[in-house]
Amino acid sequence: MKQIYILKGLDCANCALKLERKLQKIDGVESCQINFLAEKMTIDLNDNAVDKVFTTCKNFEDGVSLKRIK
Repeated sequence: MKQIYILKGLDCANCALKLERKLQKIDGVESCQINFLAEKMTIDLNDNAVDKVFTTCKNFEDGVSLKRIK
């Protein structure tokens, strides 16, 4: 299922790319795209991967937060 999130708290575009690559390696994540400037993450995943995605984002860098918009 495709979901869109507001992604706050990343320090730089390079960090966004590193997080995107890390999320793409999670079982159940079909695709992930982070737009650093728009602070938006579009991710296609199954229900089993949702918790892992949230945990990975929150542990990636202090202050990173996700809010689902779609």
